[in-house]
Amino acid sequence: MKGAILIISGPSGCGKSSLLKEVFKNEKNIYFSISTTTRKKRAGEKEGIDYFFIDKNEFNEGVDNGLFLEWAKVHGNYYGTSLVSVIKALKKGNLVIFDIDVQGQKSIKEKFSAISTSLFISTQDQKTLRARLEKRGTDGKKAIEKRLKNALSEMTNIKKFDYLLINDDFETTLENLLTIVKGARLKNKLYNIDDFLVEWID
Repeated sequence: MKGAILIISGPSGCGKSSLLKEVFKNEKNIYFSISTTTRKKRAGEKEGIDYFFIDKNEFNEGVDNGLFLEWAKVHGNYYGTSLVSVIKALKKGNLVIFDIDVQGQKSIKEKFSAISTSLFISTQDQKTLRARLEKRGTDGKKAIEKRLKNALSEMTNIKKFDYLLINDDFETTLENLLTIVKGARLKNKLYNIDDFLVEWID
């Protein structure tokens, strides 16, 4: 059995980070893909834990040298995923979890379609998302409006994902997410079916 990939997307403020913290507590052999970004470090963020922070010139060099599995421009900043780190984690048999935008989801699924499961997490409605963003207090009014505008665009891509979770009750959403995590590890394409059948018959 090889490693597998779980791609998680959803608008900023839908609760992805809080849910993933609980997943890491409950599941073993998980590699969380840490993105590289050109945006400035926020208060409390740590290098190599939240993101790898680099400047735009270094990021562009990485793109030119094929070092990113996927990359995109989001909210005026660049974000990308290291290809080398992902391949190492998969070879170890880990479940690699991505928290990325819908554009990144498409790129990863194209490259690793056989071993990838995708999940979109959303709030119940736009009003709830706005309330959560305002309560979080990390963005100003203009930034919140920009995030809501991007969220509307992201919501139109829901049909491209394997699963949809509406995070209106945290505990229920977490329970369903843990079920999807377990399912992502059990896709039959992760097994060498031909060898399994030969052994089964013998």
